[in-house]
Amino acid sequence: MKFGETKARPINPVAVSVVVLSAGVAVALVMFGTLPLPAGIALALAAIPLAASIRIADQWEKAVVLRMGKYTGMRGPGAFLVIPIIDRVSSYIDQRTRVTDIKAEQTLTKDTVPVSVDAVLYWLVWDAEKTALEVQDYESAVEFMALTALRDIIGKHDLADLLQNREVIGSALQTVLDEHTNPWGITCQSVGIKDILIPPGLSDAMSKQAQAERERQARIILGTAETEISEKFLQASKNYQDNPVALQLRGMNMLFEGLKEKGALVIVPCSALDSMNLGAIGGLSAMAQQRIPAA
Repeated sequence: MKFGETKARPINPVAVSVVVLSAGVAVALVMFGTLPLPAGIALALAAIPLAASIRIADQWEKAVVLRMGKYTGMRGPGAFLVIPIIDRVSSYIDQRTRVTDIKAEQTLTKDTVPVSVDAVLYWLVWDAEKTALEVQDYESAVEFMALTALRDIIGKHDLADLLQNREVIGSALQTVLDEHTNPWGITCQSVGIKDILIPPGLSDAMSKQAQAERERQARIILGTAETEISEKFLQASKNYQDNPVALQLRGMNMLFEGLKEKGALVIVPCSALDSMNLGAIGGLSAMAQQRIPAA
């Protein structure tokens, strides 16, 4: 329904009751002879303009009343009276929060990427008088204003900003809408960006780029780990260089770690056996392993 068109209203039960009651009273008075037939007909007909003057607005509505084409005020909620023929209810303005879906298709971003953005707008009429007098079709006006502002905001941001800062985009759109709709008696409560659609080819390219970036990070981490390990080995070699006892203890510990697992096989070079006396140590370790199961 466009503003200026009278909203289709259900049958007014109060008006129907007045007409039926008046007609019943007139028929009863005529039948009992209390009232002549012409007077009864006149009484029944007099109820029609009375019923036509009774109007009802719902709790969340305001009725715009015009008298001979001039604005006289807002009526409602509830029942109110108008002068038949002279007064006219132009429209009923709903003051509840409304939800409007807006969609900007194939809009170019700042870096010339075509995107489709779906958003949802929550708004309401806070001043019905301003809405009635300042704008003709306020529902369409709000929708077109939101769509225009959304396209303008998309054109001012790069694709990365749209994907990462949805809340910022929604807040900017809400600010722009409030500036334009407040003079109409309308306020924008919130704006939510539901979805941002990009071309499939670009989506695949971005996916490959993200995968390559992850692989690069993994290689950097691996290289960093190798550098740290080499530094630790260099430091350990300096500690063992002038301390053969420490080197021998380290060798014994390595041999113990290799032999303590069941079924482990350790190959030791002959030079290591001679320099670190690991042969005797290995024999003692083997004997210890044989005695443990027997115990």
